[in-house]
Amino acid sequence: MLDWLNHGLLHWSAWTLVGYTLVVTHITIVSVTVYLHRYSSHRSLRLHPALQHFFRFWLWLTTGMVTKEWTAIHRKHHAKCETEEDPHSPVIKGVGEVFWRGVENYKAAGQDQEMLERFGAGCPDDWLERNIYENNTVGVVLLMFVNVGLFGALGLTVWAVQMIWIPIFAAGVINGIGHWWGYRNFECPDAARNISPWGILIGGEELHNNHHTYPNSAKLSVKPFEIDLGWAWIQLFAKLGLAEVVSTGPMVERVPDKDHLDKDAAWALVNDRFRVMARYAEEVLQPVLEDEYNKADAATRKLYKKTKKLMCREVSLLDVRAKERVSAVVERSENLKVIYDAHLGLNEIWAKRGGNVEDVVAELVEWCKQAEASGMDALNDFAETLKSYATPQARTI
Repeated sequence: MLDWLNHGLLHWSAWTLVGYTLVVTHITIVSVTVYLHRYSSHRSLRLHPALQHFFRFWLWLTTGMVTKEWTAIHRKHHAKCETEEDPHSPVIKGVGEVFWRGVENYKAAGQDQEMLERFGAGCPDDWLERNIYENNTVGVVLLMFVNVGLFGALGLTVWAVQMIWIPIFAAGVINGIGHWWGYRNFECPDAARNISPWGILIGGEELHNNHHTYPNSAKLSVKPFEIDLGWAWIQLFAKLGLAEVVSTGPMVERVPDKDHLDKDAAWALVNDRFRVMARYAEEVLQPVLEDEYNKADAATRKLYKKTKKLMCREVSLLDVRAKERVSAVVERSENLKVIYDAHLGLNEIWAKRGGNVEDVVAELVEWCKQAEASGMDALNDFAETLKSYATPQARTI
């Protein structure tokens, strides 16, 4: 009896248990990022029914999370991001609140039945879901007894790690740190950031800015140096016939010999606007700012250095002080004023994307004319590249 309490049925060593714990917690991470997040919430891929059911069972057993609750809360997070209605915004609630009390915020949001019905459409509603999986305590209690039976007293430690893994990494790190610290590839209209370019520990969810920019993409990495482990699993499932990718982001291309703006170009530009603006920052804003920096005196250089990132930032995310800094910079240089006004002009065009496509084309044409009339090579060259945008479908017609 004492031997069983110490070692359980398997008599595994401590290091073997560590390896086992890492494996089972990783399966949980894969279940969250592939099934709950990319499949259930955003429908960026299709999953075989057998794989769907495995994920549902595993999440019931290891986390107690209900598919409809998780999906609805996450969809509302995207719909109401960084507002008072956002279930877990560190911008509104504070990063400490979201990091340390993420589970409490999740549970509170899950009590809103109207929200569940509005944002939880398309989630499982079969007998198993209603009678077994929605009871989110039975599974985790069963797992505790299984762990103790297999591993003895140390099984409680393994179980405890399994219980805190998702609350810490998903509710705390992703929902909290992911909107507070890290780098941004794209200036999406919320505070989402990439915590790390290597999405290994949390299955690719570390690439949070990429995801908020293109939420319907099954692939979260966009740079060559970024790693999305969840995408690797999706590719494996696809090869096994268990998954089918629906979307990896906007389908656009650049046609070298295309030299005019049309409806197809407008559609492509609007849908790929975040990449377009990232290109604008890299190809226009930063080179011109660097040139002005080299010509400036010491005091002005210091101001330019502090303002470099702010000039590329999504305008709605700038506070009063940041806006004052940007204004102080553009007032010192006519060239900077021209390119920053052009930056704002493009954002105004994207803001009207839900309107008439002919109006969008006309505004893009006018923007390009003004860019060409500026006499600035960087701005003129960028305007020319906008004309080359097209959709793959249009290219083949």
